[in-house]
Amino acid sequence: MKILIVASSLNQESKSRQLADELELALKDKDDLEIDLLDLKEADLPLCDGGAAYEDERVIAAKEKVEAADGIVFASPIYVYNVNAAMKNFVELTGHSMKGKVAGFLCSAGGRMSYMSVMSLANSLMLDFRMFVLPRFVYVAAEDWEGSALKDEIKGRIGEFATSFQDFVGRMLD
Repeated sequence: MKILIVASSLNQESKSRQLADELELALKDKDDLEIDLLDLKEADLPLCDGGAAYEDERVIAAKEKVEAADGIVFASPIYVYNVNAAMKNFVELTGHSMKGKVAGFLCSAGGRMSYMSVMSLANSLMLDFRMFVLPRFVYVAAEDWEGSALKDEIKGRIGEFATSFQDFVGRMLD
């Protein structure tokens, strides 16, 4: 089973990237699991223009990672009640490669009020690309950090998410 974790923050001190790293740690010792991390800050994808961008070698490389994955975890900051623009751009560029795969979400936001923010993306993934969305996701607000470190409770929730996500992907592959 292959899991792709997509970290979309372009910030050097990204909290959502820290969530992605924590998930990778939680999954690394699982049996029969291959994990790939795609950091959009490093991928430097072009903006989707509905045409030439799809032929860009960086987009082709990202699509290959998506096609190879059985499940994709979207780790994103929440800005203005939605995932960030880099994540939306990634989905626009690679979405057709996601058909029939499992999706999960890790989100970092300043406050608790935007908890449902991922639902517009989740709906699009389900309806446009026929993805199966794990109904459990991790949403982390500013008070869930002790300085720059995650609180143990959140690490535990990421561990539970990792187990649920692997189980859900496995069930979909059967």
